[in-house]
Amino acid sequence: MEIRQASERIERFVSEIRKVIVGQNEIIKNTVTALCAGGNVLLEGVPGLGKTLLVRTLARCLGVNYSRIQFTPDLMPSDIIGTNIIVELSDGTKRFEFHKGPLFTNLLLADEINRTTPKTQSALLEAMQERAVTAFGKRYELESPFFVMATENPIEMEGTYPLPEAQLDRFIMKLFLSRPSVTELESIIDKRDPQPELAASKVLERSDLLELQNTARQILIPEAVRNYASRLIDATHPDSADAPDLVKKYVKFGSSPRGAQALVACAKVNALIEGRPNVGFDDIRAVANPCLRHRVLLSFEAAPDNVTADKIVNTLLESVMKTSKKVEEAARK
Repeated sequence: MEIRQASERIERFVSEIRKVIVGQNEIIKNTVTALCAGGNVLLEGVPGLGKTLLVRTLARCLGVNYSRIQFTPDLMPSDIIGTNIIVELSDGTKRFEFHKGPLFTNLLLADEINRTTPKTQSALLEAMQERAVTAFGKRYELESPFFVMATENPIEMEGTYPLPEAQLDRFIMKLFLSRPSVTELESIIDKRDPQPELAASKVLERSDLLELQNTARQILIPEAVRNYASRLIDATHPDSADAPDLVKKYVKFGSSPRGAQALVACAKVNALIEGRPNVGFDDIRAVANPCLRHRVLLSFEAAPDNVTADKIVNTLLESVMKTSKKVEEAARK
């Protein structure tokens, strides 16, 4: 697929989603970016902001299968993966037959993922990382595309199981869903359709999405930009020579190499959306916060001093850029 054609298809895809979702332009763009990059999204926001509607609309625009799992403390791995049941054959004999659970889909909404136990979370973790699940000693491949949007409610933490860093790292992006403005609220009130996602039409086939993902992977990244991304990841670690004072004081652990892969993959999609054949510095900067905010583990001193992961990433973007320019100037001399 040509770059211009791919850019136009993504633009049409985003426009169709906006027919249903009021506002939240950055969330829509980042979700589509993660989808085209082949990753999963962790979405944090209070109830009622349209998380379920967003995934349903994505599924309708793509014409793919959609499932929703409401995570609860009593949910078991077999509830999402599936289980063996006894089936009686025509000759009277019986055998076990595996019945697939809601995990076998293309777009999955994992609602309030932090409300279920680590045992069930780990079952989803395998699917997110391996694009396959193991049940009763047999491995089952998941159909592509496979996209998980997991949600967390930031105002209710009682009875929850915080996601471990290993699982957080499997999400290519973490997004924050903000409340709508007054103008957007008025538009939402005017929408009285009980199934608003029906206003969207299918604009892409499943094969089109897979082709978009393949085209995004072929976007080139210049050596200077790759070096900038690598130095940015390295500087998230407090023991790095490039780490600014803010990182050394407030960061406990920095990003993993998977964070570098996520950063570059999403930057390639960002370049593709804008119709460019190569990644620029601005593409890295555009996706740095959603790709890295959940991969920077802050120390206990950060919260009392109002230091957030986004503030750390923004500081790194500036400091590493200055360092990269100095390195380039020294190399020219």
